[in-house]
Formats: sequence, structure tokens, C-alpha cells
Amino acid sequence: MPVADARRTTEGFSVLYSSSCPGWKINGGHSVKGIIPAVTLGLLFFGLTLGAQERRVLSPAGHSAVQVGGIYDVQYGYVGGKWIDIYYGRPIKRGRDLFGPPDWIEMLNDGADVWRAGANQSTRLVTEMPLLINNTRIPPGEYTVFIELSNENWSFIVSTWPAMERYDYERKDALFGAYDYTPDRDVLRTTMQVDDLPHAFDQLSWQFIDMSQNSGTLALFWSTKMASIPFTVGEQ
Repeated sequence: MPVADARRTTEGFSVLYSSSCPGWKINGGHSVKGIIPAVTLGLLFFGLTLGAQERRVLSPAGHSAVQVGGIYDVQYGYVGGKWIDIYYGRPIKRGRDLFGPPDWIEMLNDGADVWRAGANQSTRLVTEMPLLINNTRIPPGEYTVFIELSNENWSFIVSTWPAMERYDYERKDALFGAYDYTPDRDVLRTTMQVDDLPHAFDQLSWQFIDMSQNSGTLALFWSTKMASIPFTVGEQ
């Protein structure tokens, strides 16, 4: 004579144990033994998915901005200002000697003729105001930015080449990084000031420095180098 069945409840399931049929069972008589592998696979899939979601981007996206041309109002704060933005990828030095090796230019250009001055997607300059750089007027709009590197000087390039969001080798109307760059769409090409810094920036950064209401400097910082270009804000 079998021992009386014992009914227990766990995590919302009614579980039955019977001495005549050893092994726990869920309502309907389904064996737990068949469910355990499915649960294990589910947990494994969840763990892999979570790991993929937590994977860090090696060169995360960066963004710097400045607002110019406005006025401060006692009631409403800063009014009438226009934005200048630069969007770029932020590579990390990770112990590398960036500017010392004899092939440092080839390393940074990574197979292109010029440097994307960032990582991944092309660096983009977006301005709501006309900019004057070395007597060249840059109308409001979106542009791509590159740097032509050399041991003597660095050249700042503003181009009308559009930027791809993701690399597509079949597209010929836009660039990813600096690959397939050509100078025929240059709006500006001018020499940058390059300075040695007392401290090393491990992660590349573009910043607006020494800003006033109608002028400033756009500067790139990486390792012990600062490459900068002054600009003034033009009239609409």
C-alpha cells in the first residue's frame, strides 16, 4: 500500500510526490526531470545575452558642444544662442606609444590617406552659425573633419563628404572613418598648432577652449599632444 501522496507548493506550482511513483511532479503529472534541462538552457541563454549586453565598446562615441551668440536674460537665462557641435569616436591609448614610432602616421591613418581624428564613424562638425577659419567662411551645416598628419605639421580638413552611420562597402556617396576620402570635397585645409602637454590624455577628446561670444578654439587632446585651430563666429 503506497504512502499517502504529499502535496506541496513551490514558486506558484503545485508539486506532488508519490511513493508509488518516485520523483516530484508538477500539476498534470509532468516530471520535473524533463523540465530541469529546459530551465538550465534558459538560464544559460540568459547569461550569454546579459554578457553580450554588458560588453564595453572599445572606442565609445564622444560629443562636445558650445553655444555662442546669445545674451543672458534675468528671467529666461541664456537666450538666442546658436550651437556648434563635434561628434567623434574616443579611442583609448592603452599603453601605446602613439607619436613616437617611425610609422606612427600609418598606424593612426589605419589604411586611409588621412586620419579620422577619432575612431569608428567619421568625425563630424555641426554648426548653426557661420564659422571663419583662417579667412575661410564655413556656412552653417554638417561637415566631416579629418587631419592630414606629417612630422612637420598637421593640417585641419573640413569636408562636405557625408558620414556613414555604419560601414557599407557598396556605398560610394559617403565615408566611414577616413576610408576612400578624396580632397575634392574639401571646404578648408589649414595648418593646426600642435603643442606638447605636461600630462597625457589616455582617451582622445575634442574640446572647445578659450571661448568668447564670437570666437574660440577647437582642440584635439590625445596622449601628450594638443592640436588646435582658432575660429571666429560669423554673421548669419
